[in-house]
Amino acid sequence: MHVATSASGDVPLELIELPARPLRPREVRVRVRAIGVNPVDWKMRSGGPLRLAHRLLGPSGPLVVGVDFAGEIVEIGAQSGDLAVGARVVGGTNFARGQRGSYADEVIVQSDQCAILPAEVSFDDAACLPVPYVTAARALREIGRIGHIGHIDHIDHIGPIDPIDPERNAKVLILGASGGVGLAGIQLARALGAEVFGVCSTANVALVERMGATAIDYRKADALDTARAHAPFDFILHAVGTATYALPRCRALLAPRGRVGLVVVRPADYPSLLFRPSVHAVLGKPTRAHLEPLVAMLAAGELSCLIEERFPLADAEKAHVRSKSGKVVGKLLLIP
Repeated sequence: MHVATSASGDVPLELIELPARPLRPREVRVRVRAIGVNPVDWKMRSGGPLRLAHRLLGPSGPLVVGVDFAGEIVEIGAQSGDLAVGARVVGGTNFARGQRGSYADEVIVQSDQCAILPAEVSFDDAACLPVPYVTAARALREIGRIGHIGHIDHIDHIGPIDPIDPERNAKVLILGASGGVGLAGIQLARALGAEVFGVCSTANVALVERMGATAIDYRKADALDTARAHAPFDFILHAVGTATYALPRCRALLAPRGRVGLVVVRPADYPSLLFRPSVHAVLGKPTRAHLEPLVAMLAAGELSCLIEERFPLADAEKAHVRSKSGKVVGKLLLIP
């Protein structure tokens, strides 16, 4: 199979061919049709904690990055459950299970990492779901304790949800509202009955408002100063990084039981994560249980995926350069 590999963040991704291995009983082989690009993909190439974790837990051999994929099953193991050859699926790879990443024309994953796609959901739209939509869904439900309605209510969680207040609409602030996680967060928070405010640039105000949020234009005035007029917030989905919007200023906007969910975690955030009960890190873990409600919402027209650009798999390095710019609106895809 062909995969895009990298020795480090300084060495461009290279398309090489690796031999396919036999399946284990609970595994399936998927012919990949679309791959979602996420910042975690290029961060994996650096010498940071993600790369160290990959070295300790991941497979040997070349580093193959990527998580999100959509495609069709071409081979099944003996204990792959209800999955069958020919099934259209969406899923995410997991290096902690010894798996290579999704930047490939084939991936091998376990059956509980795939959700079946109905015919009306395209591979391209499905490939937008795993990391950003699961991240947003888990942030809103597990950390923010927002709402309890619709398909999303069935996403599994850690412990009781203990909703903020079922008698009123919660208020959610999204920092980085026009990115992949931000746009997912707007739609899911609205589906959960929340009132949503999204920070974005002037160019993306119309998009953010079309998705259902009240836009806060950071180019016109200090975003957190503007947001204060709408505070207090029950949950802040922080998808930008605290170098841009500092945690103390975010916490000052919270309701008494409010929380901040950090998608981008910096070393400077560790003390707050350890000692501030209102601050939590969040990262989506694409599993079948997490993906199935999102696929149902997408099939029902309750979610919309915005794709900024598609790149051939051989141009994965160009996609990473674009992603690193921090100016992506929606999602980038790779097409094998």
